[in-house]
Amino acid sequence: MKKIILILAVALAACTFQTKHRGYVFPKDLDVQVAKIKTTNQLEDLIGSPQVKTIYGDEVWIYFGEDENYHGPFPLSYDEKTVLLAWVKGGRVTKTQILHDDDLPDVCIDSDETEIPAAIELNAIQELFNNIGRFSPGALGQ
Repeated sequence: MKKIILILAVALAACTFQTKHRGYVFPKDLDVQVAKIKTTNQLEDLIGSPQVKTIYGDEVWIYFGEDENYHGPFPLSYDEKTVLLAWVKGGRVTKTQILHDDDLPDVCIDSDETEIPAAIELNAIQELFNNIGRFSPGALGQ
């Protein structure tokens, strides 16, 4: 009976429930606070510098944040996805848009790999013999 309890305790300890924030942690009343923003300085003071600024067309500052949930052996899940888009002209914020989970499309990442043209594929033995003589004592900082 003690062994079963010990095994269950170890199994339960392996099932951690953890949430990590990725990107920006937005305030709960983001809609209200963003409505007051008129300049890029105010935007940077409230949220910080953007993760991405567009380089073609209108200048748009993009902020992204989400929660990454770990549930032991189960697959990773994401929620609370939020994207803030701010259209900027000069030092002024002309328009803002907030997108949440339902507004964002689900993107499925393909598991295939893209082949590299003219790539040489070597097995482990070929890699080992290919590296013989490439490294000299002078290159090791001696």
